[in-house]
Amino acid sequence: MTIYALSSGPGISGIAVIRVSGKNTAEVIKSLTGSKLPKPRVATLVKFNKNGKKKLIDEGVILWFPGPNSYTGEDLAEFHVHGSRAVIKAMHSAISKIKNCRLAEPGEFTKRAFQNGKINLLKAESIADLVSSETEIQRKQALKVMQGQSSDKFNEWREKLLKILSHVEAKIDFPDEDLPNNIINEIQKTSSIILKEIKKTLNDQKVGERIREGFKIAIIGPPNSGKSSLLNYLSKRDVAIVSEVAGTTRDVIETHLNLDGYPVIISDTAGIRSSKNEIEKKGIKIALKRAEDADLRLVIVSVKNVGFTSVLKKFLTKNAILVVNKSDLIKVKINNKFKKYEHVLISIKKNSNLNKLITKIKSKLKNKFTTTEDILITRERHRQNLINCVEHLEKFQRKKSNHDFDKAAEDLRLATRHLGMIVGKVEVEELLGSIFNDFCIGK
Repeated sequence: MTIYALSSGPGISGIAVIRVSGKNTAEVIKSLTGSKLPKPRVATLVKFNKNGKKKLIDEGVILWFPGPNSYTGEDLAEFHVHGSRAVIKAMHSAISKIKNCRLAEPGEFTKRAFQNGKINLLKAESIADLVSSETEIQRKQALKVMQGQSSDKFNEWREKLLKILSHVEAKIDFPDEDLPNNIINEIQKTSSIILKEIKKTLNDQKVGERIREGFKIAIIGPPNSGKSSLLNYLSKRDVAIVSEVAGTTRDVIETHLNLDGYPVIISDTAGIRSSKNEIEKKGIKIALKRAEDADLRLVIVSVKNVGFTSVLKKFLTKNAILVVNKSDLIKVKINNKFKKYEHVLISIKKNSNLNKLITKIKSKLKNKFTTTEDILITRERHRQNLINCVEHLEKFQRKKSNHDFDKAAEDLRLATRHLGMIVGKVEVEELLGSIFNDFCIGK
């Protein structure tokens, strides 16, 4: 089938780009323009009509990319028209009436590019990350992956393991022949080096995932301590309802921020207390889970109630900042009570010391996003495949006897398979579906 979709953003704009890809692309061009195909890769001004008739839809620019020299590897065209909803609807309607043409599914253009060998799976993912990037650090990471830095390393490991596997399989095919000592030594040395490099890559504090998904900050504390007020202050808008009634927040409220170029997801949670209300109890359970999963916890308490429950004390670790709110209600210094904790005394109501709190948060962010190594892992999918690869390499290294060659070969095959799954060198339709469904339609 030939697919089509709006590739530029939805809504009113100066220009909208409608993309068409597939065997019938040339027919779509002829039908909409009523003329022959334009010169390839040359912007050409044309009139777009309703299926070759004289009913004008719009006047715009067409770009024609005959396959395989196109984004998808197929015949592809881009129609640049005025970005009104009426024009886009009329163009879509006209294309839909042409035989074997249908609206594209999310990510289908990029999926076809992958299937036609134009890009590998990592580059496909990085395109999606670049499209959805909100901060400079996310943009830079997506571009690095697009340029092939990660895939080059994964392919290097895979090719070295395939070479080892060829020697092991040679021993299986010719059991009476002894492998030269230099080859045996090379097998042991190479597998050890790769195993060490992958383990080092896995020990990256998940910086790549944090950049892509956002640094997770959970605001937790007892009811009426100022959690929702702090969320609203950091967001610079009213995200959460603020009330003196205890237990107002029942569910998790999230907001995405760009904090000095770092992507951040801040969550306001239900107040931690003993409750008999079933809905509130569920909210508290979700709050505790969110706090456990967070990269940083802001444990906020009120100076009117400075006692910590055992639950809150558990979260006062190195990945936490104790925030003592409502300092405007006291006149004596209470800092001594909190010396053993990293804390900030603030008043949201009086806008006191909030800059100091933000500075501390930024410092935590900077430390978490700093790495001296190149980032190779940006998704949980990559990490899990590397973990599986390590597991099979370790099994391979434990096999010392000649009788274990068959099993050793299988361990190597599985290790190389997991590396192949990262860059897309294996047929896994379910995996492709889960990745490309996250794309926007038209990409």
